[in-house]
Amino acid sequence: MAEKEESSAAGGGREEELKKELQSVVKKIVDEDNYGTEITLKAISILSDLSDTVLTKKFRCPISGEIMGDPVVLSSGLTYDRPSIQKWLNEGNLTCPQSKEVLSHTILTPNCLVRKLISSWCKGHGVAVPRSHQDTNGEIITEFDRLYFNSLVTEMFSSLTDRKEAAKELRRLTTAAPSYRAVFFEFTDPISRLIGPLLEGSVDSDPELQEDLITTFMNLLVDCDNMKLVADHPDAIPLLIKSVEFGTIETRKNAAVALSMLSSDNDRRLMIGNAGAPMPLFQLLREGHPIAMKEAASAILNQCVEYSNKEKFIELGAVKVLLEKIREGKLVDELINLVAQLSTHPKAVNELSELDTVHCLLGIIRETESERTKENCVAILYNVCLNDVGLLKVIWTEGIEHQTLAKLVDTGTARAKRKATALATKIGKLFPTVL
Repeated sequence: MAEKEESSAAGGGREEELKKELQSVVKKIVDEDNYGTEITLKAISILSDLSDTVLTKKFRCPISGEIMGDPVVLSSGLTYDRPSIQKWLNEGNLTCPQSKEVLSHTILTPNCLVRKLISSWCKGHGVAVPRSHQDTNGEIITEFDRLYFNSLVTEMFSSLTDRKEAAKELRRLTTAAPSYRAVFFEFTDPISRLIGPLLEGSVDSDPELQEDLITTFMNLLVDCDNMKLVADHPDAIPLLIKSVEFGTIETRKNAAVALSMLSSDNDRRLMIGNAGAPMPLFQLLREGHPIAMKEAASAILNQCVEYSNKEKFIELGAVKVLLEKIREGKLVDELINLVAQLSTHPKAVNELSELDTVHCLLGIIRETESERTKENCVAILYNVCLNDVGLLKVIWTEGIEHQTLAKLVDTGTARAKRKATALATKIGKLFPTVL
């Protein structure tokens, strides 16, 4: 951590130095009529250096301070380098190192976009691309290992007993050894061979086999390079959707995680939504099983970045179900985040425009210790109440006693302050009492 703080301090100092230098050069350009080409080129050069400095800072792991080789997203939504955050989690920490919020789960989702940006930036600046976790964990796949791994996939066409034994071993290897995930697609038509047994009849005809194969599928998606190959296979996404609906709770949960990972890309979000994923994901959330509801909520959240998917979940009744579970105290932080996502849609606003909902959100803001949840609550209030005089009056009345909005204006996150200030300004124009 000391190295990280030293690195951050150095980067921050360089950034401030460049800003001051740029400010001085721009002032000359503004103040002088004949400032010449040289000073213009100098401003462009400083801007380029400043851009590189800012980008480099964004590409550094918040824990190690080093440029990330294997960036992954934590359930808090923040990105870390896999070895650093895995070490943090292995030490028994269940909070996000930066936001301090309690983690809803400890699954690490590859941040493929950041990884590509880092690779592109490094190549463009003649810097060695950081080696990924798969490259540095000391594992070497020998030719014998490849043959063994391929033989396990081939066993999917053998007897049921052999299939089940091979599936368990595939699950074990792809869970424990990242290098096996990387070589899977070296084989001929590996996806068809892997999932073949699940396409022969009912997807859950053998729940144990299904669970092992779906979990293997999920493990393979941890490697960013595998995502497009999986998504391009015509049977892959439909199989995952069926497995969210039918199977053991572990199978359904892992299928939801796989769909969530695949939803990191805009085109795939649309493809998954159009393939029928909303209903089984919503059903998994509604059932409320402790180990599956979090993953269903995460998958739905990723799906709802696509506007048309958002409408699908709203029409299924997601808003009502989410509010019921929030009032029951179930996964409040995660579900409020999902409601905030849905609240940007007019149909969701209509369902959220209830007095009880406004009182519920204000109560959560007062009681929660999560700054992110407070931010999401006030974002919902902003989307729902800004143009509704009746609901604004509810907030105004509540403010006389609790000053909930006023406290957010003073102490909330930057986004929470903006939303709370906009609401307070509107209320101040409508009603005499200042919040």
